[in-house]
Amino acid sequence: MEKQQHHFDYLVYNDITGLDENDAWLLKEAREVTHHAYAPYSHFQVGAVIRLVNGEIVAGSNQENASFPVGLCAERVALSAVSATYPDVAIDTIAVSYNNLNGDSSRPISPCGICRQTLAEYEYRQDRPIRLILGGLSGKVYVIDKANDLLPLGFSASDMNE
Repeated sequence: MEKQQHHFDYLVYNDITGLDENDAWLLKEAREVTHHAYAPYSHFQVGAVIRLVNGEIVAGSNQENASFPVGLCAERVALSAVSATYPDVAIDTIAVSYNNLNGDSSRPISPCGICRQTLAEYEYRQDRPIRLILGGLSGKVYVIDKANDLLPLGFSASDMNE
């Protein structure tokens, strides 16, 4: 038997003021986009804003449905919009924020499992890492260099090609 470990490094800022100007702007936009969420059931509004390598900006917000499995997370809404409008342009960075109408919104949250798998697929497709900026409406901010770091031992198309 052999024991192995998986870990990754990420940056933690005390608040948005520690970010560079472009990253701070992207996170502010994600915070604003939370207001576009349709979240009448969870009251948990999420906004995602993507910066493409060509500088274009694409946003998405979570869209719930009374039939809970058919709702969409903000990250997947934004990624789908990128794929539909800029199919050949790589994603550089995605900022994700949230507004918890039932409680606190002052700490970073991480994408759900389906979003992690979707982000991993986009990284695979574009053969390039996607940076993540994660923060609530205030408080600490995480910056992660590669979305794949959030999905250790993830399943990918390369698993089907071996």
